Amino acid sequence: MASACPTIVLVPLCVPGHLPSMFEAGKRLLKSAGGAMSLTVLFTQMTMAANLMSDVDDLIRKEAGSGLDIHFHHLPAVELPTDSPGAENFIMRFIQLHAPHIKAALSGLASPVAAVVADYFCTTLFDVTRELALPVYAYFSSSASMLALILRLPALDEEVTGDLVDMEGAVDVPGMPPVPAALLPAPLMTKGPNYEWMVYHGKRLMEAAGIIVYTVAELEPAVLAAIAGGRCVPGRRAPTVYTVSPALSVSVKAQGDGEQRHECVAWLDAQPPASVVLLCFGSMGGSFPPPQVSEIADALERSGHRFLWVLRGPVPAGCGAPYPTDANVDELLPEGFLERTKDRGLVWPKWAPQKDIIAHSAIGGFVTHCGWNSVLESLWHGVPMAPWPLYAEQHLKAFELVSVMGVAVAMEVDRERGNFVEAAELERAVRSLMGGSEEEGQKAREKAAEAKALCRNAVEEGGSSYVSMQKLAREMLAHCGCEADASASL
Repeated sequence: MASACPTIVLVPLCVPGHLPSMFEAGKRLLKSAGGAMSLTVLFTQMTMAANLMSDVDDLIRKEAGSGLDIHFHHLPAVELPTDSPGAENFIMRFIQLHAPHIKAALSGLASPVAAVVADYFCTTLFDVTRELALPVYAYFSSSASMLALILRLPALDEEVTGDLVDMEGAVDVPGMPPVPAALLPAPLMTKGPNYEWMVYHGKRLMEAAGIIVYTVAELEPAVLAAIAGGRCVPGRRAPTVYTVSPALSVSVKAQGDGEQRHECVAWLDAQPPASVVLLCFGSMGGSFPPPQVSEIADALERSGHRFLWVLRGPVPAGCGAPYPTDANVDELLPEGFLERTKDRGLVWPKWAPQKDIIAHSAIGGFVTHCGWNSVLESLWHGVPMAPWPLYAEQHLKAFELVSVMGVAVAMEVDRERGNFVEAAELERAVRSLMGGSEEEGQKAREKAAEAKALCRNAVEEGGSSYVSMQKLAREMLAHCGCEADASASL
């Protein structure tokens, strides 16, 4: 783990929605510093799910030949909490158990630490960095709107005596239109252990040297202005926010390059430009009960549009993590559906390379669960969306995509029925999204094209993410008395 130059230490939450973007941000920081820093990544042992461990192994293998000064350190495994009421509580207790191991790892580094960057679910580790007198930055893998809500939450908790879901009227999220209480993230709906941890994060984030947010400044200007203007925390100004998204790459192989293309990508090669609607629901989604599968199938068949549907099987019982299995399409799909739609549709029953698929020119619309990585991938390629939020803060993001950014077609999702969507509603959304004459669909396509330009301009020299990353690298180097190479590029 030794290195001659100062190092940035990443402490990620090693799950798909958090780790990849944080690691990419760390690599871009290295490049922004012009070789003046190295990167050290501390991995927790995610023994609750084999796929999480394999994701970490894949990341390490991928970076082996990158030529960047990156060092990986696996922390000792801990005994998993067994009586945690909910995901947030489990994660917090899991991270707390790692505090002594992280302290030991930081203390044992041969290189001076320029800064520690910890996932925002790891704010309990701020106590460790304080003990070691190290600057700590929070990495926020979600939207700026979610950050504003979390920063606002401690004050909101004092203002509202009962559960937030029972509030009369809407919730004030600075920089956003009034947010219906029914669209709040699931952990914030009712007060309890998971809710209390989110309040805790809102308080601890104010102690960070800065907050690194995976967003594009031009996509959420009002929210970022509200955070910077001190509107989230009464009487206090939040730490400096650094917007660092996006910088996406894809691994689609060109035809005839000697490497086999993924079957989904190869199928898209035969489809006309912007003619296919993609239905894909992230690493934990895509598994639906039979009645919902039937509704989706009916909607797609009646819509008449080409589609690529990533359909997953149920989550295995007792696996310790909510990740679906491969689907048995013959059991799940209505009889005759595959035959009737074989000339214009593909149902893919396994994990699919969403980032590569969304980059394909044949994709014209995206029915998405609103995971933030998925949203930014879609906007990077100018693909409009139909939001189908399923868990966490996705309902808030769906509201923002439709009501603030205008890059999505609204779709009625019945949260009280397990986020159920009727066939007629999905059919309407797909038709609007894929070129219908409705004003909403036209607006979404136009706004998505504008967002594509904003995202790509942000990472160009002089763009908002480029400038933010340069500023952050200089600040981190200043902690060690070093200067960044101003000519370094992202």
